[in-house]
Amino acid sequence: MGKIICITGASSGIGLASALKFANEGWTVYAGTRHLERDQELYRNVDNLHFVELEVTQPDSIQRVIDQIDQEHGTLDVLFCNAGFGYLRALGQAPFTDIERIFDTNVYGVMHTIRAALPLLRKTGYGHIVATSSVGGLIGQPMNEIYCASKFAVEGLLESLATYYKPQFNIDITLLEPGAIATEFNKTVLGHVADTGGILEDEYKPILDAYTGTFLKRNVEPQTAESVADVMWDLVQLETKPLRLRTSERAEEFVSRKVSTDPTGLDGVLHIRKIQLDM
Repeated sequence: MGKIICITGASSGIGLASALKFANEGWTVYAGTRHLERDQELYRNVDNLHFVELEVTQPDSIQRVIDQIDQEHGTLDVLFCNAGFGYLRALGQAPFTDIERIFDTNVYGVMHTIRAALPLLRKTGYGHIVATSSVGGLIGQPMNEIYCASKFAVEGLLESLATYYKPQFNIDITLLEPGAIATEFNKTVLGHVADTGGILEDEYKPILDAYTGTFLKRNVEPQTAESVADVMWDLVQLETKPLRLRTSERAEEFVSRKVSTDPTGLDGVLHIRKIQLDM
């Protein structure tokens, strides 16, 4: 039987690139999208790729997809919680509705997805849960405090799951940690700033100007989504899965001070597992 992966946020970026990569490698791919008819039409000639309507902020939507996978295959090898988006505003500027929207997708969406898929993964008897985090899940950055807070939350969630999911359920846990991805910052994050009033003329403007200026200088050639998909493909082939995996040398360099004593995160997980669970 071929292997099966479910990917959320698969209509663009890392999710779409990963869906195409795994489908072309012969895996059966369930690719979550909010644009079902469009994506089915665009990729109708790709074998093994099945777009499914999936909105991570709606638990019933996720459950329908998991139930479909269960009915059609009865197993699930990899769950890739990829849906999420960035946000570039200071806490003092952001409407709370925006903050709630970020957490609904970036944090609660991951929780909903894992909760829905866990029974199928347990029935399968093994599995691998991967979530797209960010270097911003390890390093706080100016004007990114809301986004970073959401990714720090995902890091804490999956690190905690890793302490017992492997020995108890034979399910590996990995946080995928990219840095800047081509087109994402300009089109999505800065686009949202423009759509919500632009760069405001307030006390935060000098900070935002400095941040965006240095960001664009440091990321003249950001990593492509296809490159991250290749990293994702290599990850699932590993016998020993890391808890944390940066997707580029630049991302590794960015977090090096913080992760130098435990780059993969596994030493910390094994330590907590031993002292708190005696496993």
